[in-house]
Amino acid sequence: METHPVTARPRVLVIAEAANPEWVSVPLVGWSLAQALREVADVHLVTQVRNRDAILRAGLTEGEDFTAIDSEALMKPMWALAEKLRMGEGKGWTTLQAISALTYPYFEHLVWRRFGPSIRAGAYDIVHRVTPLSPTTASPLARKVARAGVPFILGPLNGGVPWPKGFDAERRREKEWLSYVRSAYKFLPGRGKTLRSSAAILCGSGHTQSEIPSALQPRCVYIPENGIDPARFSGTAAPAADGPLRGCFVGRLVPYKGPDMLLDAARPLLEAGQLEIDIVGDGPMRAQLEAMALPGVTFHGWQAHGDVQTILKRAHLLTFPSIREFGGGVVLEAMALGVAPLIVDYAGPGELVAPGLGYKVPVGPRDAIIEAFRAELVRLADARGDIAATAARARAHVQAHFLWSAKARQIAEVYAWCRAGSPAPAPGFFTAPAAPDSTAA
Repeated sequence: METHPVTARPRVLVIAEAANPEWVSVPLVGWSLAQALREVADVHLVTQVRNRDAILRAGLTEGEDFTAIDSEALMKPMWALAEKLRMGEGKGWTTLQAISALTYPYFEHLVWRRFGPSIRAGAYDIVHRVTPLSPTTASPLARKVARAGVPFILGPLNGGVPWPKGFDAERRREKEWLSYVRSAYKFLPGRGKTLRSSAAILCGSGHTQSEIPSALQPRCVYIPENGIDPARFSGTAAPAADGPLRGCFVGRLVPYKGPDMLLDAARPLLEAGQLEIDIVGDGPMRAQLEAMALPGVTFHGWQAHGDVQTILKRAHLLTFPSIREFGGGVVLEAMALGVAPLIVDYAGPGELVAPGLGYKVPVGPRDAIIEAFRAELVRLADARGDIAATAARARAHVQAHFLWSAKARQIAEVYAWCRAGSPAPAPGFFTAPAAPDSTAA
């Protein structure tokens, strides 16, 4: 193993195959974290060529600030195959991840061919793979980087949260066939090499950390994957002080996000004029939901990011009974705007909504979630003061711990720990929650 001198401000090669300032979900996480890390390190971003034009429009200089790797020769036909196998827009997420795991090594092969010599020469103090977030996608680079004497950081990793008991029909409707055998990824040969070669493993959820072998737990650092950019989330919610309670659902209209459970739970209050709900988003369930013809429900369809905020800031509550969210970004976004979340206590949302920062109902069968959601809505209909205080605490919590700048400072501590090679425990910022219990009834 080679050794290299330590510089004061780390020089970091950030690998984020998905990093795009104009998209959402994983590409936005990759972009946002890479940009935030520029505050604490000298960063060169390596991404896939499909992100190039958006990154140029964001003002970065190609060759100096970032490099776009063209792996389209393999990726383009494989992604076309993936879309066919998914059999529906937004469905078959596990199938999509399986295709990604098979094609991604080619991208890292090209990255090593381009940057391997400079890594071996000591041009970088850290190599940090940010995306893919999926823990099923191995990194052929990890072992090569470690052998070059450079710490390799992996993550944040997140995904694969088990489907809760009682939602098998929803799993099939989402065409999640491979989720039944997902745990087989642990036996893939590249996984062990990737984890053992990583100086630190950033885990975005308690479930993900629970899947890391016990011998490597000392290298794990729990850091939820999502963050908030104050330039994108400005202002504070200002719901009406009188009139009906106002809830807002933001997300794709698909079974596992539970918009039908929300409307079933809210029906008595909607019909009594005690509650109004904004539904922001589109998807295959929209016609079914509109056919319920409930009063006080407004369907806004897909909205631009700024318009989503405008609608959300009119709400007292984010009413979001999703039963399978890896990260729960929309929950964090609502909290950042000062909107108290009402969620199911499972996976990402359950981890983000600590006591006093929102309202949670236990995960369970569909009927139990509906009943618990309805009970909370009834209770909160006459608790405006409690909602306002909860929303204020949630917003302050996000400002203190979940801005991208705060995450960059946390990761900078991980960089320093890895570079020092200290026997001291890894830095800790949050207490990693227990893995979610998918068997809850």
